[in-house]
Amino acid sequence: METHSPALDAAALLRGARLRVTAPRATILQLLAEEPHSSVETLMPRARDRIGGLSVQGLYDVLGALTRSGLVRRIEPAGSPARYETRVGDNHHHVVCRRCGAAADVDCAVGAAPCLEPSASHGFLLDEAEVTFWGLCPVCRDETGAAQVRGQRATGRRDPAHG
Repeated sequence: METHSPALDAAALLRGARLRVTAPRATILQLLAEEPHSSVETLMPRARDRIGGLSVQGLYDVLGALTRSGLVRRIEPAGSPARYETRVGDNHHHVVCRRCGAAADVDCAVGAAPCLEPSASHGFLLDEAEVTFWGLCPVCRDETGAAQVRGQRATGRRDPAHG
């Protein structure tokens, strides 16, 4: 059973961007629509499951073409591999888990692009702001709380800040 969304017409998007329609390009667009913020490491096995042979270099080539064409956005959270998504052109931001690297979209902080005003533009004409919010995702936060409770039980101590 295929899980990809029939709503994404990858071929039409590729043609609209004046790119040749190929199985790798269409597949990668579909995968990114299904799982935004995917890395090459995440995309590779899924792409191979769908279309068979695809080299790592081939995947990088596809991602490069899709990024240059504006169909895909590349984000690079500090300390993480590059991630890719199909949500482009709306100047949204991201929240990233410090522990597991999970990422999610965050709509623009205020107003229209660039949606933040720097203290100085240094003569640049600003059209976008890229913000990454960092913290712990719900799963890691729950695991951290559970680990603290296990540690308190093992030592017989309680965290004074939590009663």
